[in-house]
Amino acid sequence: MNPHKPHIIVEGSVQYSLGELKNNQILYDFDKMLIYLNAKGKLLFGKKFKIFEEDREILFKLCNYYIKDDVNCKKLGIDIHKGILLSGPVGCGKTSLMKLLRHVVPHHKPYEVIPSRNIAFAFNNIGYKIIEDYGDKKYYCFDDLGIEPTGRHFGKDCNVLGEILLSRYDLFLSHNIKTHATTNLNAQELGERYGNRVRSRMRELFNLIAFDKRSKDKRK
Repeated sequence: MNPHKPHIIVEGSVQYSLGELKNNQILYDFDKMLIYLNAKGKLLFGKKFKIFEEDREILFKLCNYYIKDDVNCKKLGIDIHKGILLSGPVGCGKTSLMKLLRHVVPHHKPYEVIPSRNIAFAFNNIGYKIIEDYGDKKYYCFDDLGIEPTGRHFGKDCNVLGEILLSRYDLFLSHNIKTHATTNLNAQELGERYGNRVRSRMRELFNLIAFDKRSKDKRK
């Protein structure tokens, strides 16, 4: 990546321009971004990957968030200072998009995508240190939030991701550290899973961006 031209991304021998530079400001072109995302998706996930026309609206929201287009984000009801909670049915492409979209802005701080169930299993082995580990200043995307098993360490049950989200909320307030997540659950189900205290923190932590619940399973 050329730090002076972050809108120009080179993949192998191909150069992708996501917009143009004017007066030290990048003017992104959404259609050019989609061309790049389609190409990068194939590199990351295989030749069968493709950007679906029906996801254009979701991608428009996400792309504007990632490039921090404040004007468009305000129109779309998105707060660029919060993280993203991407919700939708199984197989609609949430995880792939969260892994893919971070490549659009190589000049921004990256985040790790980590399956929530892996964190719960690690808690079972290691204990409360896991909650401390994720309360650090790194950026994370917790994948499949809400369907992980309850943590259990030395006979004590713990709602591991709920505790981590409370820590991440404190980090957000004190250091503007963002947290992202994907989930198959709706707001009510998340409230039942984590309780009202965590649910209210989640409202402040995340922009909720949701696929249509009739979105098809793209893995079939």
